[in-house]
Amino acid sequence: MKELMGKDADTQRSTARSGQAAFAKLDRLDIPSVAVINGVAFGGGLELAMACTFRIATAASRFGLPEIKLGLIPAYGGTQRLPRLVGTSRATEMIVSGRAVGGEEAERIGLIHRIVEISDPVEVGMQFLSDMGIPFPAALGQALTAVKSANALPLELGLGLEAELFSTASQTRDAMEGILAFLGKKKPKFVGM
Repeated sequence: MKELMGKDADTQRSTARSGQAAFAKLDRLDIPSVAVINGVAFGGGLELAMACTFRIATAASRFGLPEIKLGLIPAYGGTQRLPRLVGTSRATEMIVSGRAVGGEEAERIGLIHRIVEISDPVEVGMQFLSDMGIPFPAALGQALTAVKSANALPLELGLGLEAELFSTASQTRDAMEGILAFLGKKKPKFVGM
């Protein structure tokens, strides 16, 4: 917190933009990312988790954007990502009050995907992806881009983007493999091309 003291508005803006840029890179990965929370995800920690594709946590974990209690607002994307995840009403309540939510409420409102027991965070994250059965074809990046654009674009532009991404995905080796495997009633062997 000391680093926030005494800096001019331009420096603070630059700091916010740097954090936003870092989390945007995570948000735009063309492979799924998983935030595994075992404890507290407040402020920048929650903003980091919200930039991930998936969030899993223990029931005892707590989540919040308490910046308002410091006379500030979230700076690394919290005011933009939280409403997209939990809706404007819940996000407004959490942001303007600084109220934290527990793991079970976070799951119920859509802030996290699943409650888990955590012994080894990396193992739990990998198991989560494995359990989901994500096949990792070349089209995965296009699918993530299309879904992430849903809240950012008007419907007509989103549909146009979807058509473009579909046409790109349809030209890959993985698309041919997937279609042939489906027709042959086999499991596809994707190569990521």
